[in-house]
Amino acid sequence: MIDVAIAGAGPAGCVAAIVLARAGARVLIVDRATFPRDKLCGDTLNPGALGVLRRLNIGAAEDGLPIRGMLVTGPGGVRVEAHYPAGLTGRALLRRNLDGQLLQAASDAGATIHQQAVVQGAFVSDSRGAVSGLQLRYAGSASSRLDARLVIAADGRESRLARSLGLAAHPRRPRRWAVGAYFTDVKGMGPRGEMHVRPGQYIGVSPLRGGLTNVCIVTADRARLRSGPRLLTDAVRAEPELADRFCTARMETDPVTLGPLAVECGVAGMPGLLLAGDAGGFIDPMTGDGLRFALRGGELAAQYALRALETGDLSVHEELAAVRRREFSAKWRFNRALRGLAGSADAVRLAGLATRMSSWPLSRIIRYAGDVTAA
Repeated sequence: MIDVAIAGAGPAGCVAAIVLARAGARVLIVDRATFPRDKLCGDTLNPGALGVLRRLNIGAAEDGLPIRGMLVTGPGGVRVEAHYPAGLTGRALLRRNLDGQLLQAASDAGATIHQQAVVQGAFVSDSRGAVSGLQLRYAGSASSRLDARLVIAADGRESRLARSLGLAAHPRRPRRWAVGAYFTDVKGMGPRGEMHVRPGQYIGVSPLRGGLTNVCIVTADRARLRSGPRLLTDAVRAEPELADRFCTARMETDPVTLGPLAVECGVAGMPGLLLAGDAGGFIDPMTGDGLRFALRGGELAAQYALRALETGDLSVHEELAAVRRREFSAKWRFNRALRGLAGSADAVRLAGLATRMSSWPLSRIIRYAGDVTAA
């Protein structure tokens, strides 16, 4: 029997698999996709995310473009650039490349990987009320059962496992959507990420190797999504900070839409099941720290899975939830506050006025968002 079945081969699932397999556990990762695959993302790991990978001796992302800080702009000409301290950097690279490197690292560690495997649900033991396996459907095959001593749900913000078991849901508010694509010939790109916050929306811009630029707009105005590619091009060309830089830019890929974004999840699993990554809660990708949550969340899920395998205690999800709260709650509150600020036109304008008087608070926010203490 498999010791741990992991649903989802993204960063959280792969890190969990690496930690488990290195400890001698029999691990199977299943994912509906065929890798390498594209995924809407900011394509940036902050210093804290890189710190997790380096501490675990996972060589992924080292070939990415160094990111030395952030530029944040706001209404009325607010413009603050801050560098990460003590020579710390992040990395920018395509998610398809990051995910491919992590999946290879999981295979090298000894995990078995099944692609094109759709997770249809979980098997729950009637006697103990514990998850005891997965129902899968492979491409061109009928549904089958996979028994496992423990299951980790790392299958993303639309996690079929977390939702079917009533562990996660989209909140009523806020409800925002992201639209992203890649551009070439964008002027003025440097070794930094960018966030341009305006009433009702924010635009993230990240440089990548090969002259590509990742552009993503997050908005609560669902009606704007109908405009397709024009939403992105109109948004960047309407911004004084971006218009000249995008005057000769070309959109190289079709826009991808994702949303609603936020996922609320107050638990870390249930008996026999642990949550990791976006399956355990998702926030707007405003501060660039989503991948740090995913990587560290996958590591924590693996640590408690090992404890469950050793002791036979299938209720370690309660301890995992407590540890996640201790590690992440301050950052969760920080991100919710920024999310609320960005959703209020008045709050954005007031923040712009305050920043024009002193850039120090925003500079500190940029460093905190970069998880520099975790690096």
